[in-house]
Amino acid sequence: MSAFAEEIALPSVEVRAESLQEINMPSPNSSDTASLLENEPGVSLYRAGGVSSLPVIHGLADDRIRIKVDGMDLISSCANHMNPPLSYIDPSNVENIKVFAGITPVSVGGDSIAGTIIVNSAAPEFAKDGQDLLIKAQIGTFYRSNNDARGVNLSTSVANDKVYMRYTGSTVEANNYRAGGNFKSTLSPAVRSWLSDGEVVGSSYYKARNHALAFGVVHENHLVELKLGLQDIPYQGYANQRMDMTGNDSKQFNLSYNGQYGWGNLEARAYHEETRHSMQFGDDKQYWYGTMPPLASGMPMDTEGKTTGVNVKADINLSQRDTLRVGAEYQRYRLDDYWRASPPGGVMNTMMGPNTFWNINNGQRDRYDVFAEWEAKWSPQWLSQLGLRSSTVKMNAGDVVGYNNAITIPMGMMTMPGYKPAADAFNALNHKNTDNNIDITALARFTPDAGQTFEVGYAMKTRSPNVYERFAWSNSNTMVMNMVNWVGDGNGYVGNLNLKPETAHTLSATANWHDNAQQNWNLKVTPYFTYVDDYIDAVACAKVGKVCAARPDGFVNLSLDNQSARLYGVDVSGKMALANGGGFGDFSAFGALNYVRGKNRDTGDDLYNIMPLNAKFALEQKLGGWTNTIQAKLVDSKDKVQAVRKELKTAGYGLLNLYSSYDWKNARFDLGVENVFDKYYADPLGGAYLGQGATMGTSVLQGVVVPGMGRSVNVGLTLKY
Repeated sequence: MSAFAEEIALPSVEVRAESLQEINMPSPNSSDTASLLENEPGVSLYRAGGVSSLPVIHGLADDRIRIKVDGMDLISSCANHMNPPLSYIDPSNVENIKVFAGITPVSVGGDSIAGTIIVNSAAPEFAKDGQDLLIKAQIGTFYRSNNDARGVNLSTSVANDKVYMRYTGSTVEANNYRAGGNFKSTLSPAVRSWLSDGEVVGSSYYKARNHALAFGVVHENHLVELKLGLQDIPYQGYANQRMDMTGNDSKQFNLSYNGQYGWGNLEARAYHEETRHSMQFGDDKQYWYGTMPPLASGMPMDTEGKTTGVNVKADINLSQRDTLRVGAEYQRYRLDDYWRASPPGGVMNTMMGPNTFWNINNGQRDRYDVFAEWEAKWSPQWLSQLGLRSSTVKMNAGDVVGYNNAITIPMGMMTMPGYKPAADAFNALNHKNTDNNIDITALARFTPDAGQTFEVGYAMKTRSPNVYERFAWSNSNTMVMNMVNWVGDGNGYVGNLNLKPETAHTLSATANWHDNAQQNWNLKVTPYFTYVDDYIDAVACAKVGKVCAARPDGFVNLSLDNQSARLYGVDVSGKMALANGGGFGDFSAFGALNYVRGKNRDTGDDLYNIMPLNAKFALEQKLGGWTNTIQAKLVDSKDKVQAVRKELKTAGYGLLNLYSSYDWKNARFDLGVENVFDKYYADPLGGAYLGQGATMGTSVLQGVVVPGMGRSVNVGLTLKY
């Protein structure tokens, strides 16, 4: 019988600063795959759309993290990063997640400085030799009371001993959620679709549909898989952006090979992903602009992104002691970001016509990587790992044009600057850029006995800027600058062609004490320190030689520049079995504490959106088929905020959550009550509230943080065959 006959167990690096989550059943508490990381030490989330949160590792977020979904390196194709990689897989289709924080091996990390997140759907399962077809099916449904979220997910597979096929599909729809109290008293009601209820968080609704097909063929120790994915998000509101998603259609093609040989293991993959993304003002935001005909009918924005990748990796067993991992990767990315005139065929006296505005024209980002990693088991107690990665990133973009070619635009008694000067200035510059980046990792692990493990490591990691950071060009108009913002702070941004790659130097250590079987108790402590050269941070436009439009609404227009940053912190996590057996079942306690501090070394300013000191504690009871959990979340006040972005402070808070589930042989019932006491709190990483009103104008004022969700009762039912 082949090595793949029952279940694929893909090879993994034996020593990694990682944790592995097994996602056994879909959770009814969220439709956002990033939310599966909430209890991971060192991980927090930028809350964005309902299915599109951005993960943060040790204070570094978004593109600073490498995210692989079923082996594909996906890229967000949106000026607001509304379609991040984790949004392309539904939680019900996730089997496990690996988080590499701190010292990330070069074999799994590249073009990133914070770490790596690897998300995998279910591994293929084949029937045993001589058995009938192996048929499995699972269907689940859920409801969440706070935002009336409801959805269905389905998974079914069929296989013999050589071939398998699996389909997974999901759909979810939700209304705006409610905070735990009123928070909008400072906003003017004189706007379209005013939400009179002060607890309703505008533009937090969403709808998403995902479909995935997988086919696999196994022969002896060789497996070939083809995975196809389709996503359709008809709408997704954004409470911390001035626009909403009005369409996101994605197609994914993913072909992989895995083979086991006498000398080791060989993996190869080729993938292609296409995204067609649209933004416009949703129902909670003002749509018509202007004081006389022809009025501007919203602001249509379209993005087309294409990502193609090929990678090969080999694990070579040099000896009983030594393993060599070598590999090569290629990624090709193309992006067009264009905004059609409004109204269609617009006139010269409108700010949004008559041309199509090209924000990014034929943006290109190609990456070529090779790496080698040597792992040595010197003794049962000592193990080391050394890695080197070379990465070449080539970027380019075509010439651009604004809505009009006039130097000034008549606006009643005033004139407004046109787009031509900024477009001409950008077009006159060389857009080509090549970065030659190097990553180095070194890690040592000492296991003196079965009850304790110690690791220490150093990593030098490099990330080149993304397409928007380098090529977003318009600095003369606040409306346009507002639309280039992937951090949710409400400010406007213009890119910088002169940006250098970021280089992070990280020192990290981990001490892990546990019982011999690692079942009854463990305590893990990980302090870390990171220094980033050429950290890409927000700066006043004048600092990089740009003149940006002034604004009266409390927000600011900014650019980007290379500076230096320092981050340090500690993750502490542990568990303990309190009681085993007895009439009341098994009791266990879990806890985690995270602290990170970030500082801009050049300016003395704090870094943006750093999660304050926070802790989670849970008490779990298992009795028969029941699992019951009481969880407390405690978050300190956020007092260290970034002045240049006018980041807002938030107060500390505590939340209580209750979860219960019952497992039958072929069914599972879930019940949860989150934020039991309906506590109002401002989300420390929620960003500026822009969920309603004239978000393209100046009547939405700076000063309100997006609040977290109030009390919600969540139920789910899953049936298995």
